[in-house]
Amino acid sequence: MSTLVLLVGLLLVMVGLMLFGGLVYLAHRHPTWAVPIGVGLAGLTLMVTAVTVITAR
Repeated sequence: MSTLVLLVGLLLVMVGLMLFGGLVYLAHRHPTWAVPIGVGLAGLTLMVTAVTVITAR
């Protein structure tokens, strides 16, 4: 694997963690919207799915 592929993978992991944290914070501030961990995991699952589809090509 080239260095570029590894750097892009690291970038996607960091963005996924930021997405997870942001969704958990948003759901924590507005508890009527959803359970914080469930919303965070749903966002993280979508991110992992997108990364898997991109890297499978």
